[in-house]
Amino acid sequence: MHRLSGKFCIITGAARGIGKAIAKAFVEEGAAVLLTDCDAGPLQATGEELGCDTFLLDVEQEADWDRLASLHPAADVVVNNAGITGFEKGIGPHDPENASLEDWRAVHRVNLDGTFLGCRYAIRAMKDKGAGSIINISSRSGLVGIPGAAAYASSKAAIRNHSKSVALYCAQQGWQIRCNSIHPAAILTPMWEPMLGEGEAREQSEKALVRDTPLQRFGKDSEVAAIAVLLASDEATYITGSELNIDGGILAGSAAAPGS
Repeated sequence: MHRLSGKFCIITGAARGIGKAIAKAFVEEGAAVLLTDCDAGPLQATGEELGCDTFLLDVEQEADWDRLASLHPAADVVVNNAGITGFEKGIGPHDPENASLEDWRAVHRVNLDGTFLGCRYAIRAMKDKGAGSIINISSRSGLVGIPGAAAYASSKAAIRNHSKSVALYCAQQGWQIRCNSIHPAAILTPMWEPMLGEGEAREQSEKALVRDTPLQRFGKDSEVAAIAVLLASDEATYITGSELNIDGGILAGSAAAPGS
């Protein structure tokens, strides 16, 4: 049986990467999926590829969420996946001393404000039914300090905490609306491209970035999607306010070499 049959699911940042992988997995599990993104061309292409309806949505714009609510006042699952690193237009200073206030705010507007607005929409879209699943994509960077990406780490940490606030609020209202966060580490998606380079340099960069990961590889977007399917399904109706790490073991602690 399909695990998400009969569920209407909305995914932000669904044109590529983890969002697209989650959409693909949801469709395969029988869900009706609405793809949203702020990038019209890739969004349309992904919609055609997966056979899904699409909606142009800039997650930091409250008016866009209001338009979505007017068209789709009810939903069973909302995945707040849209996010940026701040490095999309080139690697600049993002450390706590040299990051600009505008760069700091730009990352938080998308990652944190977008998640806040998505959670608010989801609560309102689910409360009449009294049940649903909100899935917020945070990051390993939301659990540890990242000196060179202070804005990104801060925004992802805030998503982790807000997910718990949403979970508790919904439970206090007597609703079976669950809210959880997923914390991927190094998942090989287009978001990494500016930092990886090309050719031999890319190969060296990839090796360096997973050197401290016990499983010694990047994760796959399909592996994150599998966790999202679980949280969206009725198999996870007792899971709320939780954080699920998918990081190749990096947060387990220092890896000891065999025989040491």
